[in-house]
Parts: sequence; structure tokens; C-alpha cells
Amino acid sequence: MKASSYHPNDLNDGFVVAITIEAKPGEEDAVADILDVMAEPTMAEPGVKLFLPYRSPTNPALFFVYELYLNAAGWAAHETTDHFKKAVAELLPRVTRRERVPFVPFMPLSTSARSSARRAD
Repeated sequence: MKASSYHPNDLNDGFVVAITIEAKPGEEDAVADILDVMAEPTMAEPGVKLFLPYRSPTNPALFFVYELYLNAAGWAAHETTDHFKKAVAELLPRVTRRERVPFVPFMPLSTSARSSARRAD
């Protein structure tokens, strides 16, 4: 079941997709509208924790979207939704660039673990 809100620790647990989008000249506001319309149905998906679109204050053609899913299956499910398919069909002709990079959290080695690893070398 999807939580109605998340504790900050929960936000570092999941599957992140970082998206950079650059609109074609004259398409900036249309891209902003597409991302705005995507927010509500995307946030209603059970596998989604966050969908946060941003627009650069120094380059109005540049957008960044931070998506946080419960897991990779949440991202896969998102890509099958009608609102995703419609948005992508409207978005792609209006952009010069769309880069999507997935990320997962990692736990760096503690100081003592690093020391032990060095001794083993």
C-alpha cells in the first residue's frame, strides 16, 4: 500500500530516475504544461513516492524531473500507464534532448570496514 507521506529516511530508499529534458525553441511552455499534467496521475500510482518536475530559472528550455519509485517495478509499471504514453507522445516532438538515468541508493563502507579492507590488500 502506498503511504500518504514519507519520512526523510524513506526518500533515500527506492529507485530514482533523473530526467533532463531540453525543449525546442518555442516549445518551452508546452513542455512545462505536459510535465504539469503528468504530476497528479503519476503521484497517484501505487509504485510512485515522488514526481517532481523542475524548470531552470536561467534557461527556460531546460527541465529536470526527479522521480522516486518504491522499486524498479514501480518505474516499469509507470511506463505502461496511459498518462505516461500520452505524455511521451506529446513530449518527444517538442524536445531536442531527453535523458533518463536510473539510480539506486548505496551504502558507503564505514570507516572500520574500510580499514579492514585495506589490511586485506
